[in-house]
Amino acid sequence: MKLSLQNRKVRFAMNTHPRILVVEDEKIIAMDIQHTLRGFGYEVCGVVSSGEESIEQAFQNRPDLVLMDIGLKGPIDGICAARAIQSHLPIPVIYLTAYGDEKTLNRVDQTKPFGYIYKPFEESELWFKIETALSN
Repeated sequence: MKLSLQNRKVRFAMNTHPRILVVEDEKIIAMDIQHTLRGFGYEVCGVVSSGEESIEQAFQNRPDLVLMDIGLKGPIDGICAARAIQSHLPIPVIYLTAYGDEKTLNRVDQTKPFGYIYKPFEESELWFKIETALSN
């Protein structure tokens, strides 16, 4: 935890705000996450609802981190989208999910995520996972 707090202080002193791409297909949840992230001092560089849009936005905006829902609108789910992003860009991904079945978690683990958070989640858990991912 010290490392995360130290990095946060350095970013604050340098006036830099980590850029996070939010990929969530439920609009109200996406807006809540965006509000929470801004409250933590992060910059939300995009909010999208499909796997295709997430790939496009990741290449355009080059976020520092992606918060990725697994179940998305369209033919590409969050796991496939994360795999596509990570095959070209070294961006950490944290999954947001309501799915905890073994098959889904095995697919998630293959993408080597920086973690996953079960919905509904606590803001403190979200902050901790993000800070840990950004510190690595």
